[in-house]
Amino acid sequence: MKQISIFFLILVFFYTNLFADENSQFLKWKKEFKTLALANNISEKTIDTVMSNVKFLPKVIEYDRYQPEFYEDTKTYISKRTSKKKVKSGIDFYKTNLELINEIENKYNIEKELLLSLMGIETNYGTYVGKMDILSSLSTLSFDKRRSKFFTNELIILLKLIDNNQIDYKTLFGSWAGAFGFFQFMPSTIKNHAIDYNGDEYIDLKNPFDAYASAGNYLKNMGWNKNSHCFYKIKLKKNINSKYLNVSAKKLVNKKKLKHFKEYILNYDELDFIDKDLEIAIITPDKDIIPDAETLYPAYIVFDNYEIILKWNRSLRFALAVCTLKNKIKNEL
Repeated sequence: MKQISIFFLILVFFYTNLFADENSQFLKWKKEFKTLALANNISEKTIDTVMSNVKFLPKVIEYDRYQPEFYEDTKTYISKRTSKKKVKSGIDFYKTNLELINEIENKYNIEKELLLSLMGIETNYGTYVGKMDILSSLSTLSFDKRRSKFFTNELIILLKLIDNNQIDYKTLFGSWAGAFGFFQFMPSTIKNHAIDYNGDEYIDLKNPFDAYASAGNYLKNMGWNKNSHCFYKIKLKKNINSKYLNVSAKKLVNKKKLKHFKEYILNYDELDFIDKDLEIAIITPDKDIIPDAETLYPAYIVFDNYEIILKWNRSLRFALAVCTLKNKIKNEL
């Protein structure tokens, strides 16, 4: 019993000192970051005001190391996010905001079902937008070494938006990764695509007017083609060369016209509604996360619109779920 107590005390001492050292290093980072922010023409007043209460958040590092997009198989991931309950919630939200959503659909030429699907998967129709302090989250991820460059840039952009009075920093609570609002925009996305649609001189992505207009504008700018294909599930023959099978969302490679793959697709005859000269890619999304997953199942052909969703979120499963929920909502409206 005495040995256990000593061991426990050693553990407490070790982790207390580790945490203290991490906090010390974080304070050093804050001073260095202030120099960088000033060099990026952000006012000292803004830096001191919004960064004074920023804290290192160990939980953010844990979340960064475990993301469901990279651990759940495709069937599980999609079914969790496209349930009947989710579809009903989407339709209910549409009925409540019908005039606005129809207006955005017509203005930006983006299907209402796609907008509803993205909002449903990102924040469950605004019921869970995240409670993390975004400034502390981005600071933690900037301080962390894994993707420091990316998150440092996002933090600088966010401070510039605050400095220009485009965003109220007191409202900045969202995801652990720094995403904000009904559609979970990162600061760079806010900068490039967000719109003050209701004209109150602030971009408030927890307001349906600004949120839906910003999402519509983003998708339009990215090149979404209304009412075009997203993906189709296929059955592959074993003779297909593995070089055609995409398992990573970073970049889809070896794209060919659909007719090129005729000899490799068992259910090719089911695709008679698709122009065979369209360029497609083949994805097998389970292979990168499940060591003993079947090489050829599940498999999908994906089109240009699918790649637009990948720009929104670099996850093969996320894009499949978005287009699946979109179709389910469309069938019920």
